[in-house]
This record gives sequence, structure tokens and C-alpha cells, in this order.
Amino acid sequence: MSIDPRPTYRPSWRKPVGMFMILGLIALWAVLVGSLSGLIGRLPMVAQVPVYVFLGLIWIWILPLKRLLSWMETGRWRGF
Repeated sequence: MSIDPRPTYRPSWRKPVGMFMILGLIALWAVLVGSLSGLIGRLPMVAQVPVYVFLGLIWIWILPLKRLLSWMETGRWRGF
């Protein structure tokens, strides 16, 4: 009689769904920034950098993905 020491692992459906949501966010972000590129392109270079940093890092990655990744791991939308 042998007891398997490895715990049984059942993959969560949240991870594949979360990955598709991340891809959707990337596509949405690309369309949004692409549509705003004419407006942003008129700004001086010194002003363009903070706009793209805000849109690229804070608005699309840090704020929504923090909760999405938390949901993928724990099943709760609250932060880490």
C-alpha cells in the first residue's frame, strides 16, 4: 500500500480566462493609443513621454492588471 505524497492539482479555469482578458486589454490599449497618436504626436517630445508612460504603465498595466492577476490566483477581485 503506497500513499502518493504529491497533492492532487486541479487547474483553475480562471487562468485561461484571465490570459484572454489580458490579451483583450492589450488589444484595447493598442487601439486606444493608436487612435490618440495623432493628438499625442502634436505635443512636444517632453510632454509625450509622460503621457505614454501614464497610458502604458499605470493606466493599462498597474491598475487593472493588479486586480486581474489577483483574481486569477485567488478568485477574489480585492488587491494583494
